[in-house]
Amino acid sequence: MRYLTRSFLLGALRRRNEVEQFLGPVTLTGVEGIRWVSIWPCQEGYSVSVHDVQDLDDEHRRDLSVLPPLDPEGEDDSFPGRVIGHAQDPTEALELAERVTRASPDRWVNQGVAGEDYADFVLARRGQHPDGAAARG
Repeated sequence: MRYLTRSFLLGALRRRNEVEQFLGPVTLTGVEGIRWVSIWPCQEGYSVSVHDVQDLDDEHRRDLSVLPPLDPEGEDDSFPGRVIGHAQDPTEALELAERVTRASPDRWVNQGVAGEDYADFVLARRGQHPDGAAARG
């Protein structure tokens, strides 16, 4: 099971684990890329970051954290991506992320797993199913 139930999601955050969600395509200053959001523990509680990165159109590149940023100047120096806020408690962090980024409450995954959704996105765009079969229709 790829997606975390709300209780597992909150449990992961309380154990100080990062969670993330692939949000889909984005265009910044005429350049197409992809966007994902992450929530990670910090000293003050939890930070919420949005990441706008290049879409390399490669279903094998599943570590979204290493994809080049669309706007390197717009990245925060001390945090990955662009920090959109902080929260003291994991529920507040989730609410912030979902409100600001329109993240889906039922598509959160553990750190490093959002790349699976990116791979599915790339394959679907090519008309392929994640299992390797061609799309019908």
